[in-house]
Amino acid sequence: MALHSLKSVRPDAKGRITLGELAAGVSSFSVFIDKQSRIILEPHVEIPAREKWLFNNKAALQQVKQGLEDVAAGRTRYLGSFVGYVDDDEESAENDL
Repeated sequence: MALHSLKSVRPDAKGRITLGELAAGVSSFSVFIDKQSRIILEPHVEIPAREKWLFNNKAALQQVKQGLEDVAAGRTRYLGSFVGYVDDDEESAENDL
């Protein structure tokens, strides 16, 4: 991993540091202090609980990644509309959230 310094920051009177644009899209950080007393921030993003299963299911996650690669490479074909397979009760329940 190549390390580089983007900018220098200074703590305020309460010891807080503002990351500004460096924290864009980040919901939290894990904080580590290494043997040389360096503070390392590992960014995290949250996912909805209903999507957690995908990240816990390696086979399904790999299939999604493969599908995204196929789309990007143009290896897809149109199979028609799937509107006939929609469960209206399930869809309306999701819209109520």
